Parts: sequence; structure tokens; C-alpha cells
Amino acid sequence: MLTSVLRKRKRGAALSRRTPLPGRSVRGSATGRPIMALLDLLGRRWTLRILWELRTGTPTFRQLQQRCDAVSSSVLSARLRELGEAGIVAHDGSGYALTSAGRDLLARLLPLHDWAERWQPTVGNPAGGDPPGAAS
Repeated sequence: MLTSVLRKRKRGAALSRRTPLPGRSVRGSATGRPIMALLDLLGRRWTLRILWELRTGTPTFRQLQQRCDAVSSSVLSARLRELGEAGIVAHDGSGYALTSAGRDLLARLLPLHDWAERWQPTVGNPAGGDPPGAAS
């Protein structure tokens, strides 16, 4: 029973972390360097998936939850709040959408998607072979 209570407290504490923003102390940077704040935000559970699912349309909370393979409502709510505080996502009355900053961020992430689609690690080669587009 005590273990269950401690797990819930720990989970709740993780969800209540401050939104990583430039100028705030974040993982990897006491001064809150902008790139470190962004990496901290994007590295949080479900954040990248939420951004990916918002690339088309303006889903409601429930629709977004379904698109994200039934992420828990508490985690989704926390991530949407953080992304909102960061100016990346907004609720427009009918659903959630990327802001202009969010669309710009997604456009900068799309080349990683393209790279990943071409990525074919070489079986048996722990280095994974050369990444797509690497000079030989």
C-alpha cells in the first residue's frame, strides 16, 4: 500500500515540473540556454508524438488522446499545458493546434522524419552504417 502511495506521489511530482523555457534553469543548463530548454521540453514523455499528431487538423482533447494511443489524460493535459506555456500549441475553441512558432518548429523537425524514413541500420554492424546522405 505504501509503495502505491509513493508511486502516485512520484508520478504527480514528475507531472508538476515547471515548463522548460529559455532563461529558466533546465536539465543540462543552469542558465536555461534556449537549445537546452527546447531539448528538455521535446524530451518529455509524449511531447514529440503530440506535436506530430497536431501537424494536421485541430483535434479535441479526446481525439488527440486517441491519436496518441490512449496516452493518459493527466500526461496529455500536462504536456498541452507545457506546450501552451512555451507558445507552441494553443486551444482555438474547437481543438488544439500548433501556433506559428509550433508550425515553424515542426518544419524544422521534418528533415529528421525524412532522415529516419531512409535510415536502415546495417545488421551486424554495431555502428549502424553510414546515415543517409553521409559522405563516403
